Amino acid sequence: MITSLAFAHKKYALLGLARSGMATLDALVASGAHCMAWDNREEAREAAAGKAEIADPLTADLTGYDGIVVSPGVPINTHPIAQKAETSGVPLIGDIELFAQARAALPWHRVVGVTGTNGKSTTVALIYHILKEAGVPSLMGGNIGLPIMSQEPLADGGVYVLELSSYQIDITRTLDCEVAVLLNVTPDHLDRYDGFEDYAAAKARLFDMQSSGHNAIFGNGDDVTQGIAADVAAREQNPKVTRINADTLKGQDEWSSLQGPHNAENAAIAIATAEALGIGEEKWRPALGSFTGLPHRMERMAEHEGILFINDSKATNPASTAPALAAYTNIHWIVGGLPKGERLDECEPYFGNVKHAYTIGEAGPAYAKLLAQKGVAVDASEMLCTAVIQALENASSGDVIMLSPACASFDQFRDFEARGEHFRQIVNALINPDEDGEMPGPINGSANGEAA
Repeated sequence: MITSLAFAHKKYALLGLARSGMATLDALVASGAHCMAWDNREEAREAAAGKAEIADPLTADLTGYDGIVVSPGVPINTHPIAQKAETSGVPLIGDIELFAQARAALPWHRVVGVTGTNGKSTTVALIYHILKEAGVPSLMGGNIGLPIMSQEPLADGGVYVLELSSYQIDITRTLDCEVAVLLNVTPDHLDRYDGFEDYAAAKARLFDMQSSGHNAIFGNGDDVTQGIAADVAAREQNPKVTRINADTLKGQDEWSSLQGPHNAENAAIAIATAEALGIGEEKWRPALGSFTGLPHRMERMAEHEGILFINDSKATNPASTAPALAAYTNIHWIVGGLPKGERLDECEPYFGNVKHAYTIGEAGPAYAKLLAQKGVAVDASEMLCTAVIQALENASSGDVIMLSPACASFDQFRDFEARGEHFRQIVNALINPDEDGEMPGPINGSANGEAA
């Protein structure tokens, strides 16, 4: 784990003891800090009992404390912990900020921070893959992979590649990235902000923490991102700003896991990042060809009798689904779940690529009506299993069956991973049936075959 004398003899209150919270607690205790910890779950409090004082920071006396460490899942725009921090004069921080404070104690290294509404995980994984293929010590952390504080420090010359959500940036104060990346900004998570402008400002804060001379890299797909790039470039003490142009990228047809216009931009940003770190084309180009992508993100999951199955369960909003629809034609599109809005405006330009749609989940009835009005053939399937069966019955060689829900998963599944894995099980059962021909059993014990 990452430890530092910077935390020795200091006092921290932790709110939220899920995976990153427990990793942070272990790192702080190992560094010699005194910790107070709390979680609403009794089992989490029991796990922390031998390491920390168990008390709720909301009601405890925080005099003399050096920080309140909150999980990114805590909605600080509405949770009373924000007011408690203000009245107590104690900074509200997260594990990324603690990593930033620990950096001085680590072997010489560089940090790449990647944020944006869509494409963060793929871009971070791609940058990490290029680094590994180039022989550079590296790891992924932040909003992807293992919690950053639980990982072993890299050797001298290493690169930490961090996926950073706006929630994480909100509670980070001093992370000076050698390379900071903003992919795009589209409306999302607006329940956590006072409007879209505040959400965009949260993303922009990543560059406020950068030193002059470091690298700031921006996508070119939306006006908000370009506006932030212009603001950063206009500063008196500004980082070196790069605006990528994916149209000049050559060779994408050779990168099987990086198809579609959005992946051209992801690849162009990964290339710009690699070059900012001193990695030349002779190393990054073959790495792009060997990249296999991430599970649940435009994952080429299977092929059967000429029909390609794509698992894009991680597409939890229409802006994230739109690039998947743009990447293929003759699509049998499985869409729906817990909606983040009533419309599919970002997807509409690519409805011509959809041969048939199958709506599921809470959004299903409204989306079925909307798609029918737009001239898309659609079945109101309700359940994922039904949708896959219907799609396979309708599809023919050369078609694509794609789960790209444009919705959150929480109406029927515990998370997008569970949704994607259930899709995988259903497809495997249909194209490689067991001797008894049974479909996969329910996830999480749900009687209807869907996850709870």
